[in-house]
Amino acid sequence: MGFLVRLELENFKSYKGHQVIGPLKQFTAIIGPNGAGKSNLMDAISFVLGEKTQHLRVKTVKDLIHGAPIGKPVASRAKVTAVYGEEDGTEVHFSRIIIPPSTEYRIDGKVVSHSQYKEQLEALGILIKAKNFLVFQGAVESIAMKNPKERTQLFEEISHSGELAEEYEKCKAEMLKSQEETTFTFQKKKGVTMEKKEAKAEKEEAEKYKKLQEELAENQLEEQLFLLYHNERQTSELLQDIKNKQKELSGLTNRQQKIEGQLKAKKQGAAKFAREMSLIEKTMREKEVELVKKKPLYIKAKERTLHVVKRLEASKKTHKKAVELHDKHKEEIKALEAELEEVNRCASQYEQELADSQSQDLQLLDSQVLEYHRLKGVVVKQSSALGQKMERLNQEQRTDEEALEQAVMKKEELLNRQAQLKEQRSQHEQRLEKLDAYISTNNQTIVKLRAEHQKLSEEVNQANLRYRELNEALEGVQEKLKDVRVDTQESSSAQRRAEILDNLKRLYPGVYGRLIDLCEPVHKRYLVAITKVLGRNMDAIVVDQHKTGKDCIQYIKDQHAPPCTFLPLDTIEAKPTNEALRELGGSAKPVIDIIHFNPPAIKRALQYACGNALVCDTMEEARKVAYGGSERRKAVSLDGTLFQKSGVISGGASDIKAKAKRWDEKQVDGLKKQRDRCLEELKDITLVRRKEPELQNLQSQITGLETRLKFSKTDKEVTLDQSLTENAREMEVVEGELEAMEPRIANIEASINTRKAEIVKLQSKINKVEDQVFEEFCSSIGVPHIRHFEEKQLKGQQEKAQKQLEFSNQESRLKNQLEYELKRDTSANVKKLAASIAADESSIATLQKDEEEKLKDIEGVEESMEELKAQKQRIKKDTDEQDIESRELRKMLGTAMKDAATLQKAITAREAEVDQKRADRHSLLKTCKMEDIKLAMLSGSMDDIGDEERTAPNTQSSEVGSSLAAMDIDSISSQGAQMLYERESRLEIDYSSLDDKLKEIDNDTEVQNMAKELNANVSKLQTTLQRINAPNMKALEKLEGVEARLQETVSAFEKSRDTARKAKADFEKVKKDRYDRFTDAFEHVSTVIDDIYKKLSNNTSAQAFLGTENAEEPYLEGISYNCIAPGKRYRPMDNLSGGEKTVAALALLFAIHSYQPAPFFVLDEIDAALDNTNISRVANYITEQTRTSFQCIVISLKEEFYSHADALVGIYCEAGGDCTVSRILTHDLTQYPATTSGASPTKVRAH
Repeated sequence: MGFLVRLELENFKSYKGHQVIGPLKQFTAIIGPNGAGKSNLMDAISFVLGEKTQHLRVKTVKDLIHGAPIGKPVASRAKVTAVYGEEDGTEVHFSRIIIPPSTEYRIDGKVVSHSQYKEQLEALGILIKAKNFLVFQGAVESIAMKNPKERTQLFEEISHSGELAEEYEKCKAEMLKSQEETTFTFQKKKGVTMEKKEAKAEKEEAEKYKKLQEELAENQLEEQLFLLYHNERQTSELLQDIKNKQKELSGLTNRQQKIEGQLKAKKQGAAKFAREMSLIEKTMREKEVELVKKKPLYIKAKERTLHVVKRLEASKKTHKKAVELHDKHKEEIKALEAELEEVNRCASQYEQELADSQSQDLQLLDSQVLEYHRLKGVVVKQSSALGQKMERLNQEQRTDEEALEQAVMKKEELLNRQAQLKEQRSQHEQRLEKLDAYISTNNQTIVKLRAEHQKLSEEVNQANLRYRELNEALEGVQEKLKDVRVDTQESSSAQRRAEILDNLKRLYPGVYGRLIDLCEPVHKRYLVAITKVLGRNMDAIVVDQHKTGKDCIQYIKDQHAPPCTFLPLDTIEAKPTNEALRELGGSAKPVIDIIHFNPPAIKRALQYACGNALVCDTMEEARKVAYGGSERRKAVSLDGTLFQKSGVISGGASDIKAKAKRWDEKQVDGLKKQRDRCLEELKDITLVRRKEPELQNLQSQITGLETRLKFSKTDKEVTLDQSLTENAREMEVVEGELEAMEPRIANIEASINTRKAEIVKLQSKINKVEDQVFEEFCSSIGVPHIRHFEEKQLKGQQEKAQKQLEFSNQESRLKNQLEYELKRDTSANVKKLAASIAADESSIATLQKDEEEKLKDIEGVEESMEELKAQKQRIKKDTDEQDIESRELRKMLGTAMKDAATLQKAITAREAEVDQKRADRHSLLKTCKMEDIKLAMLSGSMDDIGDEERTAPNTQSSEVGSSLAAMDIDSISSQGAQMLYERESRLEIDYSSLDDKLKEIDNDTEVQNMAKELNANVSKLQTTLQRINAPNMKALEKLEGVEARLQETVSAFEKSRDTARKAKADFEKVKKDRYDRFTDAFEHVSTVIDDIYKKLSNNTSAQAFLGTENAEEPYLEGISYNCIAPGKRYRPMDNLSGGEKTVAALALLFAIHSYQPAPFFVLDEIDAALDNTNISRVANYITEQTRTSFQCIVISLKEEFYSHADALVGIYCEAGGDCTVSRILTHDLTQYPATTSGASPTKVRAH
């Protein structure tokens, strides 16, 4: 790997004269103060490596000569030479000489062109345009902050893909142009193709006309074969059905007899179930009475238990606090006893120490003692007045000290009493809290019980009221049932219809019911008239939609039920009521106005059934209303006489009155249902009315709780009004005494202090007298003054007295406190509460046992009740099943009888249908013969088809071509028809040409629909043939001309498509070449950048990644660059710190440099935004790379960075002159160990 050996500058910018910078090591650092010329060195390197002049911070080339910017150039030319060393040791000199107004390039002294110069540098890996060897000052952060499009431009330069951009755009434009031409020729081809299609359509029109004729014949044959085939199939099915029904009829009689026997056995079983049910209901009533009696007893027992449990919980809490208080009291007594014992021990110890010390005091001779007493008497005589005054003051002082001691003791007693009063107040307040909690709980319980009492009371009162109402209603229903004397026996057919209607309502939500069930007359006198007007619509079933009606009809068919009429509300044509009819006068009124109906939705059905019919009181008035005006109206009288618009008059028949009785039957059904509801509700209400004992029990509980609540409130008031008041009063007295005691003690202490001062003064005077009298004596015994001797002797006595007094006071205080504490009997309260808890626990056990026994009794009764209910339910279920089975048997019996008649009618109907089918077959065969439709015969021929004239010559023939077989049959005798059918039955038609799908249709409705469809096809073909005009016979010539023009257009289209294909291929080739160049560089950089960033960060958690915005053509869009700094979350590049941006930019620079590495890398102050830690990491990385990958030349002002270099190049300014002159110092650092990096170099070479 080659490297930059040295730089030779001659009069370039601040470098005056000829200066050599080098030798340059693998890692060389250029240092120097600001303004010394470091950036000019960067300009020199850029200049010699081919950079443009405008990028060198000057306007013209001549400004690069030293002194030129200030108008004093030192020479007419300047020169920069870069000496590049190869791996084999040879050197290549790249020189660029400034010869204003241009520059000259030389390699090894030989003049070359700029392109040759550039090619030689690129051969060494130095890309002038991409600047892969140079990073200017401040460019690092700008590299990191490049926008995605600028990063793409950078990659275009380093990958050389940008060189293909112009060719790429040119090929793309040619491709788009050729595609437009292809589109134009395609549209032209499409137009000619449409002309060809039109010509071809005219040609095909003639062919289509003939084809339609053939298709018509085929469809006519298919239609007739289809009708004949299914006619024969249906006839065979009818004959087979007749045989089956005759066989079914024979078994109905035996079935009827069997059902009658089963029905008799069911009646006997129902009577047995009724007796068992009566016995069970009686037993249940007895159990209910027993349960009502036992429940209040259980509730009272439970309430007593709950009360004792709550009391026990409160006692336990109080006992716990009492125990804690008692334990605290015992601890206080122990503490006082221990303190008293300690005081006694200290007193004894002091006495012993005092006895030991007295043996060591100064002892006087007897003569000295006598002399002492004599002199003492002299002093007394001389200071008698002072002594008396001193005695008086001492007496007063002792009196005040005793008073002070008594006051202090009194204060301690008051403080103790104050503490006792506070404890008592705390106990009273705790008791109040318990009373408040108890009162609150009782209040809540009372509120809850009162709510239950009120709710239960309302239920019982409502039940009693409802009981009376139901009894009155039941009596009224019974009276109405007695008044209505009708035959309520349902026929089997009516039961069958009712059952079908119930099923329809269940299956289809849109079924409302029969019209007679949905409405009723406003008065009984209108029954006959309304029955007459409604007619057969009385039993019609009202449905919401036509589809619902069709579904119901299908269900009735499937169930073989009697036919029913349906009134779909969405399709029936109901005329609105004419408002003018309400103003005719007299008794006439619209029939719909005298009918109540529910729901309102069925009004449309009533309008359809009634129309604008009017009802009148008399027949004469009805006749006048119907025919007396300008227009006729439909009217009916109350007796059922109906006057129709057509002039027909009907009515008065007995069957109308019989039908009118159905309104009464409907009323009877309603009354029976009402009676059953009343009886069922009476049973439920009886259970509620039996809760009166429970109501009384709740009242007794409320009363008991209110009594206890009253006592608790009284206790609370006593505690508040008496105990707490007395406590507060006494506390006020104690606090008042304490407040008065403080100034008293202060006064005594002040008096004592004042007197002490007087005693001190008086003692001073006495001391002077003593000093004069005892002067010689003191000298003889060796003391300074007599007081020294006395103090030494008396001090011990005074201290002893003082100590004894202190011990006595402490002992007295402790004994008083101990005596007080011993008098407080806290154990009595603990024992009392323990006894109460034990008694309550014993009582709870008894109460719980009593409660459990009562609960067991209640549960036993309830279990018996449940068993009885289950037994009753089983019997009721058996009875219901028995009733259902009996009803089913009665229905089955009626059904069997009806089915026999129905089967007979069905057989007759089927025989008639067979005759009709034979007539239809005759009509179809005749139509085929008349319309010349050739039928393929397996047996017989078209000539064998019967002719009415031959069969019955004396009978008039029917209308030719009629589609109604009845018209043909009416024109011949019955005997002749049978002969004709017999002859035609021998004709066997070949149906092999008929489609199997048409043969497989077996539903009559589908057959009819298919027949209509086939007929429609035939009619459609006939109509189509009638509409078609004569075809164009010249269509073939027109088609040939259009085909010739189409061939020319196709050739032009193929040519333009080939051109477009070639243009696209050229574009794709350039696109691929550009893409390959770009992605090769991008993939390399994106692969290595993460490892480089981790090394620069010295942390494996750091991440750096590149991403393209356009994966297919990345050079058309931007490139995103993101880094995640160690220990941080992802943030956009804009939000990174300056140091983080610099490290990210360096990672990108080093990654790009690794793609097409230049042999050397020049970096200008890349460490400006880095802290020492990051500088060290970057320097270590560069050091590592310079060992194997490239030579690095850095300009830096930070020791942390340049201390890692192999060599230092120092640049400094030479003093003096108008223009700055830069000078060079070079120092080799490889001779120093790594640990001494940064030490002063030993060899400096100046240039």
